[in-house]
Amino acid sequence: MSSRRWPGPDPNVALQRRRARAMTPVPTALVLAGGSWIGLHVGVAGTALRGVVARRTGENGFRIVFSTLSVATIAFLVISYRNARAQGSPTLWTTPHWLGWLLVLLMAPAFVLLVGSMTRPNPTAIGGEKLAGQEPRGLSRITRHPMLWSFATWSVVHVIGNGDLVSLLFFGTFGVTALLGMPSIDHKLAARDPAAWRTLASTTSILPFGAILAGRNRLVLREIGWIAPVVGLVLWVLLVLVHPWLFGVSPLPS
Repeated sequence: MSSRRWPGPDPNVALQRRRARAMTPVPTALVLAGGSWIGLHVGVAGTALRGVVARRTGENGFRIVFSTLSVATIAFLVISYRNARAQGSPTLWTTPHWLGWLLVLLMAPAFVLLVGSMTRPNPTAIGGEKLAGQEPRGLSRITRHPMLWSFATWSVVHVIGNGDLVSLLFFGTFGVTALLGMPSIDHKLAARDPAAWRTLASTTSILPFGAILAGRNRLVLREIGWIAPVVGLVLWVLLVLVHPWLFGVSPLPS
């Protein structure tokens, strides 16, 4: 009888990974930074607490304080992320080669959504509330929250692609904020103008293409225009090329 072992997972490698995860402490500072960011943007700005604070400080005062805290929190997040990575981050999973290419491609529509959300008015964007009662146009037909979906996609791509604990905590923070922010913004719009909200909700959706697939809207490409697709794709290509110099790692699977 042959003593040759069948190919399979090396138990020694698996044991080493388990030991590494057990020996690597949870990056407390990164957890606190992520919790602070989510608490500020979802727990304060996304709840009735915002109105309570704004009534005491005034709307302009609230925006100044909120912006200052946001800058401080994002700095705390970035510094904590860099320190945690320098100390080592245990691998939670390994991304298959084919999935790595899919993740790179997913960033293309994320850039298109981001550019489109900044170049065309949107009823869920700051200052766009007056559009809530009007017929949705452009990217609003696809989703009410193009910018937040671009952030959520960016987060998921980096969490899955990196597959380590520190990345999960850092990028996952922004993904949680974006996903929780969508119903939070909807709730504020509904409270501010119920009639306009009913019009918007009946013809749009949070989930991309949800309203279109349900027959409550239709895709009109000419309303999207050329700026969002062209600029978004150019930015995507540029970032893929400069990613190694900016962040020290190529997004392309090796």
